[in-house]
Amino acid sequence: MRTRLLLPLLFTNLLLPLLFTHLLLIPAAARVPAQSSVGEVSFPNSGAAAAQADFLNGLALLHNFEYDDAARAFRKAQEKDPDFALAYWGEAMTHNHTLWEEQDLAAARGALGRLAPTPAARIAKAKTEREKDYLRAVDILFGEGAKHERDVRYADFMASLHEKYPGDPETTCFCALALLGSPENGRDIPTYMRAAALLEDIFYAHPNHPGAAHYLIHSFDDPVHAPLGLPAARAYSRIAPDAAHAQHMTSHIFFALGMWDDVVRANERAIAVVNRKRTAAGKPPQVCGHYNIWLQYACLQQGRFVDARRLLSACREQATKTDSSLHAHGAVDLDTTSAGSVAQMRAQYLIVSKDWKGEVAGWDPGTGTPSFASLQNAYAAAIAAARRNDANAARNSLQELEAVAAGLGPVFDAEGYSAAHPMRAVPGIEAAQVRALLLAQDGKNAEAAALLEGISKEEFSLPYAFGPPDIALPSPELLGELYLAMDRPAEARKAFETSLARQPLRLPSLQGLARAARLAGDRAAAERTEATLRRILRHADKQEK
Repeated sequence: MRTRLLLPLLFTNLLLPLLFTHLLLIPAAARVPAQSSVGEVSFPNSGAAAAQADFLNGLALLHNFEYDDAARAFRKAQEKDPDFALAYWGEAMTHNHTLWEEQDLAAARGALGRLAPTPAARIAKAKTEREKDYLRAVDILFGEGAKHERDVRYADFMASLHEKYPGDPETTCFCALALLGSPENGRDIPTYMRAAALLEDIFYAHPNHPGAAHYLIHSFDDPVHAPLGLPAARAYSRIAPDAAHAQHMTSHIFFALGMWDDVVRANERAIAVVNRKRTAAGKPPQVCGHYNIWLQYACLQQGRFVDARRLLSACREQATKTDSSLHAHGAVDLDTTSAGSVAQMRAQYLIVSKDWKGEVAGWDPGTGTPSFASLQNAYAAAIAAARRNDANAARNSLQELEAVAAGLGPVFDAEGYSAAHPMRAVPGIEAAQVRALLLAQDGKNAEAAALLEGISKEEFSLPYAFGPPDIALPSPELLGELYLAMDRPAEARKAFETSLARQPLRLPSLQGLARAARLAGDRAAAERTEATLRRILRHADKQEK
């Protein structure tokens, strides 16, 4: 009895004060995860309590690839606690766009330099061993050496931190992201699966964590693995409703599965988030860029050519009003300027709609300085001319395409693309496609078929790149159309099936497959494909039904 009476007194007078003191020593971020419309994160640190909300908001935005907003949040945290080491780490990380193959090394080093001028001095400012480890990691990422070498060393170091802090969701997510960014020449399936293995436990244990869902989607966004990414895709838009990139990112999985209705909805939501913020800032709506390109492509696959052209025309109008880029990055990524968006959207529109003689085909955007935008402009013009049997115009555009391709070498070098990077193969494959079309026009079908067979193998040996294809007309699709013209439906069918393996439920390949199956006498296969087409085209323009 005496012992039972003493225990409550002991807890009240001795243990409770000790527990209260211990709780005060735990950083606020360890106890109060960020609950927000951009996701939920928790990152124990030694920063001042006043800086925690901004820091955690910046961290969630960083996981969502909302880099500009994240940088602003981290700078607010710095203002409230100038010695908050991780706030400078976070700002530096916003200048490394791992999966976009972009890095602003000077800006990242500048952010770290405001904390302290040297790595040793920065580490000395960190108050915990874990914070020191994160600063060691970022000094590898933005240290000396070529970018790819630093990416690999950074991934290795983050793997060691994952072993050191195995239960920490932030370390695990950043380790997985570092893995995803370590291949030099596009998607490497074993590496991506290693990242996915790290992320799955975090995704289910922390269902509102933006990084776990986001990076799982990147791990699985190819046609073979995309079904594994559906749970993350379904969850991510709910986790971060105010992050435009999160809304778009779900469509990576939907795209890889040919779920065009879902791709449309996801990108419409992403565009709505962007434009709500632009309206609040007194800016006009954004009608070019990544989300609009994906939206237009999905509309094309649904046979909604009127809507696709409307999106293209709106972007073109914006491009004619301003020469400024959407983002201050290089000349390889077609998303980064309004002119680049127009080039990609126009090529996709012409090739899927087959509107070879319409107004869009007659646009003369010019080639200009060698860039992927000028390459796509020349390519689209050459394909359109060849398709309407204007051999002279096709040859002239082919010459422009080849001239731009020759000038792209220094651009690739300046952007840091390796000699084996798959983007370097795109100009040659596009030029070969045009040459094959010209051979076919001259009645040299066998030579054209042999050329297309070779470049189809080359194209499909390249790592899968998510989203609208870098080569707007997949070579196997073009080969299948040639085989149909040659009355070789069995070979055409195989070519279209090859195309659909890389681009599931792509409209022109499905249409070609249905026709090839009919001509080959396989009624059941034709009817199955035609039923799929009817489902996909249920929202199509009336004249396309």
